Amino acid sequence: MARDTVETHFTEAVATLRAGAPRDPAGPVRDGTTLTGQRCRELFDRQLGSRLLDVAARWLREQNEGFYTIGSAGHEGNAAVAAAVRTSDPALLHYRSGAFYLTRSSMAGRLPEQGLRDVLLGLTASADEPIAGGRHKVFGHPDLAIIPQTSTIASHLPRSVGVALAIERAKAIGVPTPWPDDAITVCSFGDASTNHASALSGFNTASYATYQGQPLPILFVCEDNGLGISVRTPKGWVATAARRPGIEYFHADGCDLADAYDAATRAADHVRSTRAPAFLHLDTVRLMGHAGSDVESSYRTQREIRADYERDPLVRTAALLVEAGLATPEELLKRYESEREHLLRMAMETTRTPKLTSAREIAEPLAPRRADLIAKISPVAAEPSAREKAFAGQLPEKEDKPLTLSQAINRTLADALAVYPEMMVFGEDVAKKGGVYGVTRGLQKRFGAGRVFDTLLDEQAVLGLALGSGVSRMLPVPEIQYLAYLHNALDQIRGEAATMSFFSRGAYRNPMVVRVAGYAYQKGFGGHFHNDNSVAALRDIPGVVIASPSRPDDASAMLRTCLAAARTEGSVCVFLEPIALYNTRDLFDDGDNGWLAPYAPPSRWAETHVPIGRARGYGDGRDLTIVTYGNGVRMSLRAAVKLTQDGVSCRVLDLRWLAPLPLEDLMRAAELTGKVLIADECRRTGGVSEGVMTEMLDAGFSGQIARVTSADSFIPLGEAADHVLLSEAEIEQAARKLLG
Repeated sequence: MARDTVETHFTEAVATLRAGAPRDPAGPVRDGTTLTGQRCRELFDRQLGSRLLDVAARWLREQNEGFYTIGSAGHEGNAAVAAAVRTSDPALLHYRSGAFYLTRSSMAGRLPEQGLRDVLLGLTASADEPIAGGRHKVFGHPDLAIIPQTSTIASHLPRSVGVALAIERAKAIGVPTPWPDDAITVCSFGDASTNHASALSGFNTASYATYQGQPLPILFVCEDNGLGISVRTPKGWVATAARRPGIEYFHADGCDLADAYDAATRAADHVRSTRAPAFLHLDTVRLMGHAGSDVESSYRTQREIRADYERDPLVRTAALLVEAGLATPEELLKRYESEREHLLRMAMETTRTPKLTSAREIAEPLAPRRADLIAKISPVAAEPSAREKAFAGQLPEKEDKPLTLSQAINRTLADALAVYPEMMVFGEDVAKKGGVYGVTRGLQKRFGAGRVFDTLLDEQAVLGLALGSGVSRMLPVPEIQYLAYLHNALDQIRGEAATMSFFSRGAYRNPMVVRVAGYAYQKGFGGHFHNDNSVAALRDIPGVVIASPSRPDDASAMLRTCLAAARTEGSVCVFLEPIALYNTRDLFDDGDNGWLAPYAPPSRWAETHVPIGRARGYGDGRDLTIVTYGNGVRMSLRAAVKLTQDGVSCRVLDLRWLAPLPLEDLMRAAELTGKVLIADECRRTGGVSEGVMTEMLDAGFSGQIARVTSADSFIPLGEAADHVLLSEAEIEQAARKLLG
């Protein structure tokens, strides 16, 4: 293959190096550094491997055999970061981390060829690739404590902070994680990423925690090449942005291996000894452009490009070895040529490995849900003595009165905290206040601030803490205060939570149950940020479970199911709680208490278990099926009574699960009447009814279908909301129209 400019430059530059007086390989490679000559030689080999992987990536693309060309050329100094930390320190790396990956792989006792082959298999989308199995090219490996990231800009920083929190929090509450007690989290990213909201969230959360004296052992590593594709990062900006209260700042020339190693060692030692964050700022260069399709000359001058070549970290490490008398230019060039030939042969071999061949195979890691295992775990309760203690002797099943929806969720959370020691409940206002609506009231007092705690006001941070603790084998139950606020941080679910199992074939998972107070119909307190009826963005995310209980007994059973699915299968569950039904007591008439339910004792949990994707039916009518969920269940039941009084025989089906939809139950109820009205409290465009109708038609339903929905509008204040929200009267009218 033709030589790239970066290869020609390396060959010419190394040939001109001049040897110095020989040094002891066991001593410093130069005066004033802690990097030994022997270690320098080892890291040079890893840097060389990373560089040649970039060369191979371009060649594979030319042959139409490779599918990823964003390389690490110019960033090979991150080998020093890998060498400065331990192989057991969890690492979340950005896409220019080839040298880090190869160094850690070697430090873990693997042969150099194994690390190289891992990356080549990723470049060629091979099903044999050890982490994503051909689904994406990522740096990750379960045996190397490298948690894969998918190139979304800075989205992994909130999760990284969550991993650091989990190391300390798990220690404090006495539960195990995959990480040693003295581990630190390593998180790398580029200079342009420091401006992203999710990066700022990560930095701020770390600073916020440290400011309050909370331990948070994270090493932020910014590899600053001065460019975000073609957009320049102003000189001095990263150093300015990095200086935050409680975060120690370290700086080094990332093109100088010895300088980078010394600074990385100091930074890692600081984080490990103080259990406080540090920011390691490495000045790097970017060689070979952003990716194979990038024409640098369209936005950079030749002088600027040449200046970066003059700082080539691979050449500068070669110079360290030659000047220390530990290698000759001829030896290093010979090494380059032999490694190049060997790696290209390996690259060709990987093109002949198996590829993903079916949609089923590709999607297999998305949502593994063994219903039998979930059903087995869901009914498990704490020992009677532990439950007595958790409820201060007043067991919920023995309370004098049946419970509201909010009370049922509260008691279920307490029961779960009692049986799952790794479970944490957190979010804005959930601790002493007990949540805006009192749903978590009393939980912190009973289970302690280590397991029930308030967070800062940042939904990205809340979900990031959940992601980091979940991947650390804890069971996070974060609360998002309102459904509208979830959209501020949706990529933490879409780009991080939902993809982790997919891009690691289940080696890393995100067990979490995100509680969200949502929907509309609040009285006396409104506006679209507190009354929100948009779930379309959630339903679009593959693999995510969306639970939507409306009644107290369903809420308890479904919450137990979600917790069991998260704990056993790593499921990402969103638990939508209808705010307007939190304290609703009556169904048909004032004082009938028809919306209350007693709390089931553990002896009945198995028989009341609600599997994911199972609906709940009301009535046995043969004229019409009303399909609904959330607030729509109560309205539909009331409308059905009025229709029944006029001789119309109705049944109501509560979907309960918005993803996956309960298709089997839906079709059964639809076929029994042949006429289906979907009562959808969400917007007409993008609402749940669109998915329900599509599923029914795809399944072959040939009867009549109609829908009645809320308007395509945000929700205004006060009584004006009644004009855009689905009403009980509209359900009744739509039913009569469908029936003719």
